Amino acid sequence: MKRKIKYYRLIWLKHDLPAGLSVFLVALPLCLGIALASGAPLSAGIISGIIGGMLVSIVSGSQLSVSGPAAGLSTVVAASIISHGNFNIFLLAVIIAGLFQIFLGVLKLGTVASYFPSSVIKGMLAAIGVLLISKQLPIALGYDQPDFWNSGFIKLFATDHFFGSIENFNHHITRGTIIISIISLIVLSTLHRDFAKKLKVIPAPLLIVLIGIVFNLFFTQSVSGYSLKVTQLVNIPSNIFSTIIFPDFSKLFVSTEIWKDGLIIGTLATLETLLCVEAVDKLDVRNRITPVNRELIAQGIGNMACGMLGAIPITAVVVRGAANVDAGGRTKLSAFTHGLFLLLAVLLIPFLLNKIPYASLSAILLVTGYNLAKPKLFKNMWSLGWKQFLPFVITILVILSTDLLIGVSIGLLLSVYFIVQNNFKVEYKINSTTHLGIETHYIKLNSNVTFLNKVNLRTALDKIPEYAILTIDGEDCNYVDYDILEIISEYEAKAKERHIEVHLKGITKVSVTAIH
Repeated sequence: MKRKIKYYRLIWLKHDLPAGLSVFLVALPLCLGIALASGAPLSAGIISGIIGGMLVSIVSGSQLSVSGPAAGLSTVVAASIISHGNFNIFLLAVIIAGLFQIFLGVLKLGTVASYFPSSVIKGMLAAIGVLLISKQLPIALGYDQPDFWNSGFIKLFATDHFFGSIENFNHHITRGTIIISIISLIVLSTLHRDFAKKLKVIPAPLLIVLIGIVFNLFFTQSVSGYSLKVTQLVNIPSNIFSTIIFPDFSKLFVSTEIWKDGLIIGTLATLETLLCVEAVDKLDVRNRITPVNRELIAQGIGNMACGMLGAIPITAVVVRGAANVDAGGRTKLSAFTHGLFLLLAVLLIPFLLNKIPYASLSAILLVTGYNLAKPKLFKNMWSLGWKQFLPFVITILVILSTDLLIGVSIGLLLSVYFIVQNNFKVEYKINSTTHLGIETHYIKLNSNVTFLNKVNLRTALDKIPEYAILTIDGEDCNYVDYDILEIISEYEAKAKERHIEVHLKGITKVSVTAIH
């Protein structure tokens, strides 16, 4: 036992401690930025990061994934907070989301993500990217009172909303903010190039935050006209735990919207988590596979804790997980360590965090949004053909016009339509020949023929002309639905009236009297 403890202590000191520090430097600006994008108190983003690091990592079976607030949920969270008009009512939806994830995990439904078509998931993420960009641009321009948190992209351009915002722009934007945003975007763009990746010493998000702090100090000391306003800087209370907002349980059954939002958040958090752990598992050189049902239970417990302690919802996050792998993390202790560093930061140096400009955080989120909705993604989906591109684009357009749940549902239905349409074509094959003036038709049934093939099969049979010979071959079938057998049996019984000679091979006739 002592030898085992010593071994893990060495692993932590050599690998997981430096990895945890590296992930902390990536996660800190992201926690603040995602809280900003969600329209939630900035402290809510930090608390989410602490819970994701220190609680979820203990329960989770994943060795390398790291949990925290996710950009993919920010638009849904922002819309939910606005619709309820009260953050402590929104927290009830987060608790419901956690309960839903635990329910999925207990029922061993962790494979649910596999049933969502790739085109719909990519469309969902691209739409989130567009929404992130649209809602961070005002902040990047220095607009410190943006009322851009409505549900639905189209509402941003409503006459009263859009022109009202533009009218107030000159009163709120600051030249210094625009300069910080532009420089941050240039640096981020440069750091993503191949030659810069080899020279990277500190994580890009941390570098952007440091650039913002330095430039604002320079403006304050030298060019006062460019200095940022207090409302354009992060504001975390010196005692973060004294400002925790708790959920209002008296409102739990007042509105069905709370439950609807909880299920939406739970579903999206589940999808993002499962996709993330799959991606991080592929990066693990030790080829360890995350138990997905246990992961859902861990995420559910984490989100319930977030709801109880006034934090925004969490998922496993690819950026944090990839940073953990790159930094040499070995065990879940690296994720725990990153959470511990977040806790120490808000306890010991909140005054330093409050020097971070919102513009720096919005620049990070603008790049995140761009990466989710790259033009290259649209080009790639187009190259895959209409059956992939149409669900992808329809999902995006409907999400931007309405909300995320409706968009994903319609994209899913469209994908199912293409699957059904394709199924019609592959489960039987028709060959026609003419011999001695007599038309001979041969229908070969493939492996599985279901009720989905009823319409096309009935149409094909109706086209068989009089005085023809028809052979229906089902010898190689694994399964023929009763509906199909009924159609064939009924056709064979009536074929004599049209002078059609029918031969059945490997087809079991059924009684059709019940349909008369």
